[in-house]
Parts: sequence; C-alpha cells; structure tokens
Amino acid sequence: MTEFTKRTTSPFRFDIVGSFLRPKELKEARAKYQAGQITKAELTAIEDKAIIDLIKKEEAAGLHAVTDGEFRRSWWHLDFIWGLEGIEQSTSNTGYEFHDETTRAETAKLVGKVSGNNHPFVEHFKFTRDHVSTGTQVKQTIPSPAQAFFEFLRPENIASVNKYYPSFDAFAADLVTAYRQVIADLYAAGCRTLQLDDCTWSAYADFAQHPEHIKSAGFNIQQLEKLEETSVELNNTIISDQPHDLTINTHDCRGNYHSTWAATGGYGPVADPLFTKENVTAFYLEYDTERAGGFEPLEKVPNDKYVVLGLVTSKSGQLEDREVIINRIHEAAKFHPLDKLCLSPQCGFASTEEGNILTEKQQWAKIALIKDIAKEVWG
Repeated sequence: MTEFTKRTTSPFRFDIVGSFLRPKELKEARAKYQAGQITKAELTAIEDKAIIDLIKKEEAAGLHAVTDGEFRRSWWHLDFIWGLEGIEQSTSNTGYEFHDETTRAETAKLVGKVSGNNHPFVEHFKFTRDHVSTGTQVKQTIPSPAQAFFEFLRPENIASVNKYYPSFDAFAADLVTAYRQVIADLYAAGCRTLQLDDCTWSAYADFAQHPEHIKSAGFNIQQLEKLEETSVELNNTIISDQPHDLTINTHDCRGNYHSTWAATGGYGPVADPLFTKENVTAFYLEYDTERAGGFEPLEKVPNDKYVVLGLVTSKSGQLEDREVIINRIHEAAKFHPLDKLCLSPQCGFASTEEGNILTEKQQWAKIALIKDIAKEVWG
C-alpha cells in the first residue's frame, strides 16, 4: 500500500474543501422556490437528485471523503447559523465587502435563546451518508463557532444579542452548547469527519497588517486581541471531549465569493494562537496567491498536525502548472514535515450559490490535477 492510499482518516493526500458548482437545474429550482413557483418538497427532490449525481462524480474522481457539495445551502455559513433554534434569517444593512464586489445583504438575528436541537444539517448528512459507496467517508462542513460569534458582532446584530442575553459571554456559552448538541447528533448519525470553516483568522490577519481596516470594521486593537483569544476558546470548547474517532479539522481562507476575495495578508500575525493553540487535527490553508504570504508561519504548526495546502485555486478555470505546484509543496516542506502535508483547492468552488467563475469541466480538471500531483509527491 502506498503513502498516497494508506491514509484512512481525514485529511487525505488528495482532498477537497467542500463546496461544488451548483448545476443549472438546481440554480433554477432555487430561484423558482424563492419566487413561490415550486414547493419545498419539489425543491428538495431536485436537490436530492443533484446530490446523488455529485456523489457519483466525487467517487469516480477518486475522493476518499465526499460532501453534498453544500447544494442545500445558499451560503457556506449562514444556512447553518439560521438552522440553530433562536436564530433567524435577516436582512443586513449591507452585504459583505469583497474586492470589487459586494454580496447579497443577508445576515442572522436572534429571536430567542440559542439551541442546537433538531438542526436540519443532521438530516442533510443522513441523506448523503445513505448514498455513498461502502468505504467512502462523508465530510460534514459547518462554520466554526468563532465564525458564528463574529456574525453577531456586526453592528445591526448586536442589539438582538443584547435583547436576549445579559452579555456576549452568556451568548457565547449558549452558542457552544448548541454546537455541541449538533455535533453529538451528527456523530450519532455516523459523522466521523467534521470541518470547521473559518474566515475570522483571515480578517484578524488583515487587520494586523492593515491597521486602517480595524477602525472601518468597528473595532480597536484591544478588541482584536480579545477576539483572537475568544475565537480559539470557542473553537477549542466544541473540539474538547469529543469521541476519539471523530476527526475535526478547520479550513481558514480569505473569503470566496464569485471568484473574488475579502482579506489579504499572510498567516504570520495569527500563527500564534491559531496554529499553536487550536486543537484540530488538520489546517486546510489558502495558498493559491501571494495574498496568502509565505510558508514560514507553518513552522508554528505542531509536527503531529496536518496541513492541507490549498495551492490550486478554485477561483479560476485556468489549470496550474503541475511542476510549479510540486515545487511549492517541497518549499512548504521546509517548514512542516512532508509526511504531514496534503493537497487541495484553496477553497470550495461555490462557497455561495452563485459559484465561482469557471465551468464544471474545469472544476473536475482541477480535482484530477490535484490527485495526479498527490500521487507523484506521496507515491
């Protein structure tokens, strides 16, 4: 058995982040549902069909762990947050600001105390679980609790927290309890690989390297330092005391919306505490452009943890030069052991339902390239 094939738990040498381009039929169905032209049941049937088709394509591509492509979601993070009891979908004062583009203006608001009971993602997981082949793992992706907490620091959301909680600490405590409930329910349903998607660290790194962005975001430097501590504490609290066979990883990127980005700057300013204190098994890291900085911060990742290098971009259909990617893997290995490195796209192909600007054919060509390179590097 080769190094490439012998791994049986996440992360894998050849891996993905999670989301895939939505098929045209699914996009049209979601639009019709929003317009009241089809029922929820009709939309679900179309989602089911698209997910089954995606699973077959993922397995044919050789992936050891597959996802449902996040096909039932509009956003990579908000749909999960909306699924918690006590939280509802809300219109924001403005969308998220990306480079040269602003997203739809949506967010979340509290309408009561937060609970993790009956989260819809559990049933979503069960559907995917029931349609994979024997031996194929299902990776469940959710936003980190730090990401959910960060959402409620938006100015228009603070009032909703203050309405139901005496402090943000009390809110954070309930949020953690809710997450642990959802994770317990996912585990009971058979989930053994969980990925915490997290853009908070890219925001903190951006703030550290562009101080002028701190004030415009409504923070000061003291609050930023406290937020980093809070993020680690929130994430580690849901990771602690979980079953030994539940692998929990994290994906940290700089934003991914319609092939554009939100933050810039290397991992250096946040390597401690992110790499030194967050108790995940693996870090899936964006490294497809110079905006991510160099590999030097990987020195801070403990040698028993994995780093999944996001060297292949999901933002463009242009196929990377395989030798360039191979050389970059070996460059990263100067700072973290090669046998603790893996390869993936830098992010999903459709973190929101809009999707990135590339074709499905180009999407699968990227995945095939990653597999081919991983086989060459790890044998």
